Amino acid sequence: MTIPQLSPAELRQWQAEGREFVLLDVRTDEETALCALPGSLHIPMNLIPLRHNELPDGIPVVVYCHHGIRSLHTAMYLADTGFDDVYNLQGGIDAWSLQIDADVPRY
Repeated sequence: MTIPQLSPAELRQWQAEGREFVLLDVRTDEETALCALPGSLHIPMNLIPLRHNELPDGIPVVVYCHHGIRSLHTAMYLADTGFDDVYNLQGGIDAWSLQIDADVPRY
């Protein structure tokens, strides 16, 4: 199964176009306390199996973490459970900070 990768620039474009999607942050509570992308839904990766029913049906889900590895695994899990429009933010919030918004702290 191949999960589509969305670059930070593509995600920024989606936001600018006003596209409807869910931005899912799967980092830990400690990480989200440092920084998060505006409008994101936070469900830590380890709680996804218990809480994925909180995600709306029929709307694209863009998953992100620190560097894009945990989010990719989460996206694969979501695809396996029946979500058919799932994307991974390539490079995670770190790439977002480097390429789009330097005000987002890096850690």
